[in-house]
Amino acid sequence: MSISFSDAQKKLEQITTEMLELIRKYGLDAESPFDVIPVARAKIDNQQDYIRFLELSIEGRIYGEYADALQKKFDEEARQAEAQKKMH
Repeated sequence: MSISFSDAQKKLEQITTEMLELIRKYGLDAESPFDVIPVARAKIDNQQDYIRFLELSIEGRIYGEYADALQKKFDEEARQAEAQKKMH
């Protein structure tokens, strides 16, 4: 399955919105990215919310990396096109 850059960005926005709801609901206040899971484990008392938090974390990582890879591909294609123009 391949998705567009704009679709990946939309999905990331949805993930962020849902993640922020959980962060506010449970007062998640990790001081560093390394503390996120332990803080969530300690503060989220609803198992379904905890599972959803973990799912959102993974989905966010996947979509973020995909969007970054697409952006790098677009940048490289633009550089190559510019180099081709200079050669002709």
